[in-house]
Amino acid sequence: MLEREIKLRFESVDEAREAVRMLGATPLRGRRLQEDCLLDSPDGSLRARRTALRIRMESGRSLLTFKGPVQPSAMKLREELETVVGDGTLILRIFEELGFQVWFRYEQYREEFAREGVIVAIDETPIGIFVELEGSEQAITEAATLLGRSSADYVADSYRRLFAETCRARGVEPTDMLFDDV
Repeated sequence: MLEREIKLRFESVDEAREAVRMLGATPLRGRRLQEDCLLDSPDGSLRARRTALRIRMESGRSLLTFKGPVQPSAMKLREELETVVGDGTLILRIFEELGFQVWFRYEQYREEFAREGVIVAIDETPIGIFVELEGSEQAITEAATLLGRSSADYVADSYRRLFAETCRARGVEPTDMLFDDV
């Protein structure tokens, strides 16, 4: 399955919510904290292949996700394989027993909406507010245009990369992107 998405920066959560309201998106899932762990082997082989293995825990629900390398596109496009797991903490422990290590942790508050072929998420992160659009290229482009944005506004980087850039700009070494630490 291919995941296609972009992020758009917003100055505040209120501004993002108003934009999503004006878009006419229907609420799907309410605001909740997502706690994500990126895993890799000790030699960094997943990162070397530009892939990601993530465990996401939120509101008693956990997801295991594999993301393939980013493919050439005007938007972020990559293979995504995802499944619900019963116990995120236990699956994390199993992967650690298999030799994988958590190399990056990050948190975000997310609320999700739907609009004609696109999932719209408002992400509150320690580095700012983003509206993420995921769906077909046409649906994403249309939604972004209705939000008053163009392809020049598209952010295709991961939150990890955006966090690392923010840390470098502040002259600090990137660690984990957690609300208590930023």
